Amino acid sequence: MPEKSPESAMAPQKLLCLPSLLLLLLTRLLPQADTRSFVVDRDHDRFLLDGAPFRYVSGSLHYFRVPRVLWADRLFKMRMSGLNAVQFYVPWNYHEPEPGVYNFNASRDLFAFLKEATLANLLVILRPGPYICAEWEMGGLPAWLLRKPKIRLRTSDPADNMTKIFALLRKYEPRGPLVNSEYYTGWLDYWGQNHSTRSVPAVTKGLENMLKLGASVNMYMFHGGTNFGYWNGADEKGRFLPITTSYDYDAPISEAGDPTPKLFAIRNVISKFQEVPLGPLPPPSPKMMLGPLSLHLDGNLLAFLDFLCPQGPIHSILPMTFEAVNQDHGYMLYRTYLIHTVSEPAQFWVPNNGVHDRAYVMVDGVFQGVLERNMKHNLFLTGKKGAKLDVLLENMGRLSFGSNSSDFKGLLEPPILGQTVLTQWLMFPLKVDNLVKWRFPNQLLKSSHPQTPSGPTFYSTTFPILDSGGDTFLFLPGWTKGQVWINGFNLGRYWTKRGPQQTLYVPRPLLFPRGALNKITLLELENVPLRPQIQFLDRPILNGTVHKTHICSLSAESASEPMELSGH
Repeated sequence: MPEKSPESAMAPQKLLCLPSLLLLLLTRLLPQADTRSFVVDRDHDRFLLDGAPFRYVSGSLHYFRVPRVLWADRLFKMRMSGLNAVQFYVPWNYHEPEPGVYNFNASRDLFAFLKEATLANLLVILRPGPYICAEWEMGGLPAWLLRKPKIRLRTSDPADNMTKIFALLRKYEPRGPLVNSEYYTGWLDYWGQNHSTRSVPAVTKGLENMLKLGASVNMYMFHGGTNFGYWNGADEKGRFLPITTSYDYDAPISEAGDPTPKLFAIRNVISKFQEVPLGPLPPPSPKMMLGPLSLHLDGNLLAFLDFLCPQGPIHSILPMTFEAVNQDHGYMLYRTYLIHTVSEPAQFWVPNNGVHDRAYVMVDGVFQGVLERNMKHNLFLTGKKGAKLDVLLENMGRLSFGSNSSDFKGLLEPPILGQTVLTQWLMFPLKVDNLVKWRFPNQLLKSSHPQTPSGPTFYSTTFPILDSGGDTFLFLPGWTKGQVWINGFNLGRYWTKRGPQQTLYVPRPLLFPRGALNKITLLELENVPLRPQIQFLDRPILNGTVHKTHICSLSAESASEPMELSGH
């Protein structure tokens, strides 16, 4: 799944808005579209496709959550399940990483995905945005919009009288076909809560009742996929809730692309109302187990700072946000120096909930602890005059739901140590993915090992796969929180300590088979297990929260009471 070089993949083109580009793609895809027709027959409460009554039974699949080489497999399984359409979003931020710079290559080749849907004999329900929600980073809006600090997102002029609005609706649509555009087959997961599920009987009963009414239905999700890299979104329900790397969604097709009992039950319901393709569904893909494998220490993150930020730091009296320095995703290091000795432990904190989203604090390279958005942490520091204070900020995904969700990242307020407001900051926007792809400079590996690993630290190892391999699930027992790369591909975040997700899906195409060496790299942000080992399992662990999770919130009603988190 390696992509083309950034130079070729994201070469500037003529400035067109994203909807215009989509229209051009669809025009190319459907040269004979004028010979077909799709009509909303409101007189008879139905759709007409090419003049004949038509009802769609669709499923959602997000091409941006599935490796390109697996698109055809997932779409074929959807068609064999009895679906006649696929519904999907087009995330603006996935295709326009910088203003006026477009990327429709490799895994972003929308034209190729539309062709795969055509080959699978599936109609397409296209939802191009610009806002999509989808539990995706910033709901699909590009982070560069926030480079205008006073921007207000997802707002409009004040609405008219609601009675007039509904009257206007009835004026133009007194009748029409019944449609459920998002019938939920499961639900998403948040870090720190239980894995969400929806029972097979509940899903099939609701589906059958709608189909009896003659309704068209789209099932969200039919295949969930994975939030690779930094693409997960977040919610805010009294506190900040980042979404897990897995987007399995308890969907009919699992994260690894396997048919589930829910799929076969849905297929049986659909067969009562329309023909389903003949023939069995493909069996589950081959799975692989490997390990345990021991990882070796590459070095502390601070030791690689010159390579992580080759352009050098940005200086400011007050800390600046990610957006102010054009850092869209990942991590940024904030550094200052103590102006006087702090001999007695003094509280280190950021007012006004100003940590977005998680801060890893070090004094002279020694890890001290964590501050987290919406959470009450008591962190006390000491240090001599001139001591180096480093605060690594992690962007854990921008809010994907809600109006005016301008979710700026980084230190939004200057931190306070005791009674002193800390100023004179150096900010290092980190290009961690570039460092991992460079496979670490050898001259640094020999000199970057701390005596005792502390705080954000890189680990890696290589391993062969002797046969053709298979899909697998990376298990990180004893590790705390961090990021994983396989052969330079950013697999996503892990948070073993908080759960519920305990394994990361590793698609077979990411791995080199038949004896070639594969490399896995971890950036562990907090604490490493005594035995730094990992395993590859043949099944996922998505509900690994084995004890009740209590988190203290900063909200007034729960500042002194622990809050018990539970699944949906």
